[in-house]
Amino acid sequence: MAVAFHIAQFLEDHFQKVASSLEGFGDGFTADVRPTEPRFGVFQANGVLPYAKKTKQNPRALAQTLLDALQLPTDHFTAEIAGPGFININLTPAFYADWLKTFKDEAALQQGASHIDEGLNVVVDYSSPNTAKQMHVGHLRSMVIGEAIQRLLRFCGANVTRDNHIGDWGTQFGILIMAIKDAGYNLDEEHPNLLEELEALYKAGTQKTKDDPAALEQARNELVKLQQGDAENMQLWEKINSLSYEAFESIYKLFNVAFDCVLGESFYRDKVDRIYKELEETKLSEESQGALVVFHPEHPRFAKQPFIIRKSDGATNYATTDLATALHRLEAFEANEMINVTDGRQQDHFEQLRLTVEKWFAAKGYKPCKLRHVWFGTILGEDGKAIKTRSGEPIKLKELVSEAVERAYKVVAEKSPELTEDEKREIAEKVGIGAVRYADLSQNRTSDYTFSWEKMLSFDGNTAPYLLYATARLHAIFRKAGLKPGEGEDAATSFETETELALARKLVLFPSVLELTLEDLRPHFLCTYLFELSGIFSSFYNADKVVTEDPGTQARRLMLCARTLNTLETGLKLLGIETLERM
Repeated sequence: MAVAFHIAQFLEDHFQKVASSLEGFGDGFTADVRPTEPRFGVFQANGVLPYAKKTKQNPRALAQTLLDALQLPTDHFTAEIAGPGFININLTPAFYADWLKTFKDEAALQQGASHIDEGLNVVVDYSSPNTAKQMHVGHLRSMVIGEAIQRLLRFCGANVTRDNHIGDWGTQFGILIMAIKDAGYNLDEEHPNLLEELEALYKAGTQKTKDDPAALEQARNELVKLQQGDAENMQLWEKINSLSYEAFESIYKLFNVAFDCVLGESFYRDKVDRIYKELEETKLSEESQGALVVFHPEHPRFAKQPFIIRKSDGATNYATTDLATALHRLEAFEANEMINVTDGRQQDHFEQLRLTVEKWFAAKGYKPCKLRHVWFGTILGEDGKAIKTRSGEPIKLKELVSEAVERAYKVVAEKSPELTEDEKREIAEKVGIGAVRYADLSQNRTSDYTFSWEKMLSFDGNTAPYLLYATARLHAIFRKAGLKPGEGEDAATSFETETELALARKLVLFPSVLELTLEDLRPHFLCTYLFELSGIFSSFYNADKVVTEDPGTQARRLMLCARTLNTLETGLKLLGIETLERM
């Protein structure tokens, strides 16, 4: 029989099909096959017990009826009833060998995974900084979480559009343009610290509008001129945005992040009238205190909390442009799903957006589209508060990266003094950036976490340096054997030792981890798996000599090393982390 990539799904489908023809089972039965603790087996079918209770049947007897009818191929699976009605499933050494031979490299893993979200059109909206400002540590999480999610979705078969919905429009430009003109600041000149200077101008302009009513009026007039298409102000605005994005690109290049489109708020400024019209036509919106709003009376929080889509002065806001964005993504990208990766403070906004879009699309007969808000917590300093510099300012992202690379360089130089300077620098950059990235992704995204240089760059524990060292060590095994990964496997005999079987078991669970990670878009599940895989490999390597005199034993252990290396490198690549062959 062909070897299924996603074994849990294959078993669940088989259980469901068999149960549908058996007496005692009905439409309400779900096999619920999932990975289990090693002492119980590899997978466990948990659905019989709750179904038996619901239908008032004997769970063990019902489980036995299902087990007798399954007729699983004994050369690949063994199964038994445990406890009050669970079915434990084990895999045979022959199955492990067949699976590992079938899914031998990244391409084979991707081909196997491509059915998980095959054909799904997804727009992932992440990073989304504001122009005229530097990217700071608060921008890290959206960028690295969003990048990991889009890579995972793409790997598992989705058609992904990466959209950087930058903040390039709004009232702040009135203040900034006023400040630029007052200071005689020339954007055409060379400015090595452009964004720092623009931020300083904006702060000075903001203070001036607070101190002087005439300055506030001047800023408003500059904004109106911009909105009306004044040539001078439009030229300034375009220059600000262009130069800002050049600075953003330098950060994205370091993190190997790219986008398919960059459609900021300004792109939607002439598309809002259709939103007002359609929400009024469908009677979803109403006027309240001069503003156009949408209420959601069925929702406990939003029955009386309006979703304001047009302010009382007629101005647009985030709700307006986000509704226009949703419509554009539906029509331009034929999106089945839209994912917004932002911090947790915006939960109410995106929940109201989701409710409004669902009702609006349904009322207009548009194709249904799932909106998902992937929110995250805050990066904390050692004082338990949002991480900042000593002066109270947000830490600039480029400064954070620079320090990470320099700290990594010191560690690399200490551990591997024999390397050339170029090698040390290359390794330090990958380790430093990988460490920052992994420290974020390895946390449950909805939790706050404390930033720690010591923990982040440690070669012990669940860190990027630990995993990168594991991949480098695996490459060293093959160099020592005089082989490339994947070579020398033809004579492989059946897995025998406990550590061989434990490692094989962990490797075949990779598809289940992909599914779990995508279910709620939490990359930390993949991080935990890779860390555990590395630990199990270490146990195997310490217990079982790889390069041996017995050809069959060496071949099967080389296979385990090659598949572990491939899974680690594939997993880290999905997280956006570059791996190393030497450290």
